[in-house]
Amino acid sequence: MLLASIVMACLLGGVLSVVVAGFLLKGLPQHWLPRMVGFSAGLLLGAAMLSVLPEAFESGADAHTLFVVLLAGFVGFYALQRTALWRHSHSTPDEAGQSTQTHTHHTHAHAPGLGRETVLTVLIGDGFHNFVDGVLIAAAFLTDPALGWATAIAVIAHEIPQEAGDFVLLLASGLGFRRALALNALSGLASVLGGLVGYWGLSHAQAFLPYALVLAAASFIYIAIADLLPYLRREPAGAQIAWQTVALTAGLVAAAWLSASHG
Repeated sequence: MLLASIVMACLLGGVLSVVVAGFLLKGLPQHWLPRMVGFSAGLLLGAAMLSVLPEAFESGADAHTLFVVLLAGFVGFYALQRTALWRHSHSTPDEAGQSTQTHTHHTHAHAPGLGRETVLTVLIGDGFHNFVDGVLIAAAFLTDPALGWATAIAVIAHEIPQEAGDFVLLLASGLGFRRALALNALSGLASVLGGLVGYWGLSHAQAFLPYALVLAAASFIYIAIADLLPYLRREPAGAQIAWQTVALTAGLVAAAWLSASHG
């Protein structure tokens, strides 16, 4: 039952989020993308601070060691991102609209500098990212199923805007919508593989669970601070700021509600 829940959560985070992102990008007004990103940032920060980190520190593990792991996680995720293995690219609404419009009217047109290398980089980076997400989801489920679902929801929230950004790059590289959707969904299956590896590995190494949870929190905080919030700051000032703040607050409230439900 626990393994089935892990697989289901990984499928939702790795594959369903790809499908949702694709169809949202195809039909959603572009000004909604920053609001989705704002909600994701709030949910990630809230999940890390209110659910995942408290669970890790209440496990009885040495607090000093947990903080060292948290710091190492930040450095590690930075290094992975710099080597394109940890993708969090988000095109601006204008770029997204231009890319999809260009692809619609010129099916075989390639944006300057984009091609097969871009496709390979996106898919490898996204697959690795999804694999790690799967391991972290498994660690949360092994600690507490309620924490597992809360973690899965946070993963889904940040995957949707991330996958939307990846879709823009794939479409701009010359891929058709269906092929981009299929390839992105295929890379999303790496999350299930990560969930299986995490389940079988951490089931026999329960002492490592608190440290895996800290790495999950480091991942969430890093994505929010290094990627999502800077993306929001690039948006023009005005009414958009109010909507972003509302979306961010809604994400924090949702995370607090999930934490209260878990507690």
